[in-house]
This record gives sequence, structure tokens and C-alpha cells, in this order.
Amino acid sequence: MHRRFFAPGALAAASVLLAIPASAASSAPGAPGIGDPYYPAYGNGGYDVSHYDLRLKYQPETDRLEGTATLLARTTEDLSRFNLDFLLDVGEVRVNGAKASFTTSGEHELEITPKEPLAKGSRITVVVRYSGVPSEEEAYGFTSWHRTPDGGVAANEPEAAWWWFPSNDHPLDKATFDVSVQVPDGTQAISNGTLQSTSSRLGWTRYNWRSNKPQATYLATLAVGRFDITTGRSESGIPVVNAYSKDLGDHDGAARASIERTGEIADWLAGYFGPYPFNALGGYVPNTNTGYALETQTRPFYSPRQFANGTNTTLVVHELAHQWYGDLVSVAGWKDIWINEGFARYAQWLWSEHEGEGTAQEIADYLYATRTADDPFWTVRPGDPGPDNQFHIAVYDRGALAIQALRNEIGDEDFFAILKGWPQRFTHGNASVGDFVSYAEEVSGESLGALFDTWLFQPEKPGRSAGSARDLSVPVRPESWGKIAATNGVHAH
Repeated sequence: MHRRFFAPGALAAASVLLAIPASAASSAPGAPGIGDPYYPAYGNGGYDVSHYDLRLKYQPETDRLEGTATLLARTTEDLSRFNLDFLLDVGEVRVNGAKASFTTSGEHELEITPKEPLAKGSRITVVVRYSGVPSEEEAYGFTSWHRTPDGGVAANEPEAAWWWFPSNDHPLDKATFDVSVQVPDGTQAISNGTLQSTSSRLGWTRYNWRSNKPQATYLATLAVGRFDITTGRSESGIPVVNAYSKDLGDHDGAARASIERTGEIADWLAGYFGPYPFNALGGYVPNTNTGYALETQTRPFYSPRQFANGTNTTLVVHELAHQWYGDLVSVAGWKDIWINEGFARYAQWLWSEHEGEGTAQEIADYLYATRTADDPFWTVRPGDPGPDNQFHIAVYDRGALAIQALRNEIGDEDFFAILKGWPQRFTHGNASVGDFVSYAEEVSGESLGALFDTWLFQPEKPGRSAGSARDLSVPVRPESWGKIAATNGVHAH
């Protein structure tokens, strides 16, 4: 016979353990990254956000931002703690109404420990109260907040949210947005989607914007300044809101002559990519000194410098093409950037055809002929370029050459069916380069692995694509080439 003796304290401890729910006992901290090998600390594990409600107050004179962010989310695992990506000073965090403890770590991590562990599958409400001066904050030695003479702008890729709202900052976690911004009278606040309402009181005006379709966090934007705002509708009926800084100087006319064609260009792109996927259109040009543009959802950001040489409709084509290729269907990981940039570049080639300034094949031939085999351009692999080359010109140009090679291989009927079908197949979701290859094979009925491997993954100049019979010994420069090449730095952040 074996007798077991239990000390009273041990028995009490055992009773307590039995009383703890299994989910609490097994809960663990969520990962401080969503798992993207290009940016291991970006995004977070353990939950999925469905909606962001941002209530902000911004003072342009001091660049001070105050905010309350309410996040609606669902846990995807048992959590004892979870992270948000954020840089400003946090005053209070609540989870499901109860105060939560919090601290910061790394370059941009806000670690939140709720009062009680969170079970997998739970709906949670997270409220973060915060304030700060965005232009004074840096991560990894840079800032994505652009201070302007009359305010500030949040626009960058792959990160911009950290400077103005806490988030799960990766394209894999899309959500809808309500952005309400209070600014001094005489100043405007621009964001994504539709302007639901405005109200003024005691020298301040509040702008309420809504994005009712899933949106990646880097595609959310905020611009505060003195803007001239134009409104209208596209021929297809989509409301258009454009905003131009009142301090654009000599760039003003060219910017307006380009961006006021947004509705026309979006309707034209719909002929290739399918119906425009959102309920708002537009663009904005703040008085920044940056040189890039960005496909912020429904309302792209354009820098004044892009209009220094006159109108730039091919740039508008590029950013609007992203509304389908990049915004509606977003990357599964940042290595899949070719799906965004290759197709936005190819849209510029199609616009050249539309304008009678050179066919896509003529542009492809000229590009291919003028890049010699020993050009380092060919060593960049658009299908997986690496984080340092994510926005390399090869991702754009060699990426577009791959698309032209696909067109030549399978013929126009299947090719244009793929262009239009892809956004529908993965609508409001995420997809990889491998997903695109599989979809192209499904539609065409052909084996395309070798073609895509040659054009997207081999670090050398491919042989000439079928369909190009021109003599390339004396390259003929298409009329549109200079305009397209002028946008080469469009995402050189």
C-alpha cells in the first residue's frame, strides 16, 4: 500500500488550478510579427482586426496629434498578451472595457496585457488613447510622416500607420475604417473613402471619413492642410473628391490637368480589370517635398514634384491601376510585390496604346533592347526581389516584360480574361505570385511555370519573348517612353 499525503497549501493550489479555464491556462503572448520574412516585426500574431474607429484632433501649428483609436477584432489564438504597431505616446489602453497594462518594446511595438486572458475566437474591443508630435518620431532611422508648411501627411509604403494610429500593420489584416479628424477652421482633413459629414464649433471643424471596404493599414492616409477641394462623379457614377494644396505654385495647373481625369481613367481601367471596386475616387496633392506617389485606397497621394514637367496622366493610371492590383487584391507577403507593381506598370503600357503613343509590345521591345545582358537590372528577381530591392525599377519594368511575355504566350483572349478575372477571384483578399501563376494556368489551360520562372526568378536576361518579331539592333523609342520613364521613382521612398 502506498499512501499519498497532500499538504494543505498544495491542495489549495490544486483547487485554484482546477478553477482556471483551460484557455487561460494555455494562453500565451501573441507574436510581435505576423510572419513576413521581409519585415519580421511588422504586423502581429494572435488576432484579426475588422474595423478601426479613429477619433483625432490635430493642430497644424505644433504638429500635435491627439487621438482615441477603437479597434474591433477577433482573437485567433488564446492570448495572455498581444501587440500593436505604434510610435506615439499612449495614455490609456482598455480591452473589453477594462483597463489593460501596457509597455513598449523594439522599434514600434506596443505590448498590451489585458486584465483577463483572451480565449481563441473571442470578439474584443481595444481602445487606445494617445498623443504626440508625429514629426518627432522615427523608427529604423526614418519617418513616414511628412511635415508640411500648413500641416502634415501620413503616406508611405510599406509602413505609415505607426505615426498616427495603432494597428496590426500588415496587408494580411485588412479592415474597414472610420476616420474623424478635428482641425482648426480654414484647414481641411483628407482621408480615404467618402466624406460622411462635417461640423464646426468654437473655431474647429470636424471631418468624418468612412472606408466601407476592407483596407490594408498602409493604404490608410491622413492629410491636413489648406486644400482646394473639387468634387464630381465619374461617368460610371462613382463620387470623385480631389484635393490640391493651395501652395502648389507653378505645379498647380499640371497637377489639376492630370488628377481631374481620375474618373475618366478609372472608367477606362475598368474595361481591362472589371468594375471599379470601391465607392469613392479621387487623389490629393499636399505641399510636400517628397518625390513619390502612393496608391492610398480610393484617394492616391501625389507629390507636387511629379508634375514639375507638366501633366502626368500615366502616373494617375499607375496609381489607379493599384486600386485593383494592390488594394482590392493585396500581397500575401511583401515578396509578392510584383503583383502590385508589375501590373500597375503594364497598365501604363496599355494607356500608351490607348493614347496612340506606342503599343505594349513596342515598349517591351525598346526596354528589352536597351537593357544589355550585363546590366545589373537583370539580376533583380521581380518574383522575390528581397526587401532592399522591393521597389527596384526591375520589379516594375522586368515585371511588366513578364506580363507581356505571358500575353504573347497565351494570346489576347485568355490574357485579358486573366486581367479581369484575377481581381474577382481574390476580391478584398490577399494572394501570392504562386497564386497568380496557378490562376493563369487555370484560365489558359497551359503550363506556365517555366515562363514565369524565366521572367520573374532567374537572375539573367531571358531570351526574346515570342510575339516580338522586330529588329531590335536599332531600338525605336516609343513616343510614350519618356513619360513612363519619368515615373520610375514613383515608389522610391
